[in-house]
Amino acid sequence: MYRRILVPIDGSTTSLRGLDEALRLAKLTGAKLRLIHVVDELKYVTGFETFATYSGDLVPLMAEAGRQILEQGRERARRAGIKAESVLFTSLAGRVSEIVVEQARTWKAELIVIGTHGRHGVARALLGSDAEQVLRLAPVPVLLVNTRPDDGQASGAAASPAVAHA
Repeated sequence: MYRRILVPIDGSTTSLRGLDEALRLAKLTGAKLRLIHVVDELKYVTGFETFATYSGDLVPLMAEAGRQILEQGRERARRAGIKAESVLFTSLAGRVSEIVVEQARTWKAELIVIGTHGRHGVARALLGSDAEQVLRLAPVPVLLVNTRPDDGQASGAAASPAVAHA
């Protein structure tokens, strides 16, 4: 069964639901978790700030926020009785999905668990989907934890996992 589970987190409710599912799996299998957070620098570039302002002020704040997100994830794992390590990445050129896939390869993950909103149609096309790209490129199975409430369910419904094999 899965002994090395990679979990990208960004601090959102969606990613935390993915983490919770990974924690449940780790309890069942005795797996080790690696939590990763990617500081996606280009996501916040507006073009109005100077490079010095951007690199001197914004990037360190984003990195600190990433460290806090990872610390919260490790604490969540600790409370669940699961051993978790974490790694912070900064991305200026690559997509978040590319970093996740590369980390799965280099760390020799056996499973990737990702929380996803389950968007489809125009919403997915306009926003892009890192989860979809990870699913397409991953060298290992990917567990997508859908946090979109199904028809007839109240908002905040329990996550419904779906496993896809690469």
